Amino acid sequence: MINSVIKSNSDHQSHSVYINILKKMSPQQRLLKSFELTDFGKTLFFEGLKERHPCLSYMEVRKIYIERLIKCHNRNY
Repeated sequence: MINSVIKSNSDHQSHSVYINILKKMSPQQRLLKSFELTDFGKTLFFEGLKERHPCLSYMEVRKIYIERLIKCHNRNY
């Protein structure tokens, strides 16, 4: 119970610091940061697929990657 309170407080503090940093950025910097985070997320996703399917070739993993991106694209609209 205590650990969850500590984690919750540190998560809240980290989030507050992150929001303050974003507020200090120009619109252009925030847009560039969003592109950077998108690329980072896609890289993590691809690397995770490679780790999950170590026997597949690069092209086979890439095919799964693209299929899953297409499947998820605009799902929340």
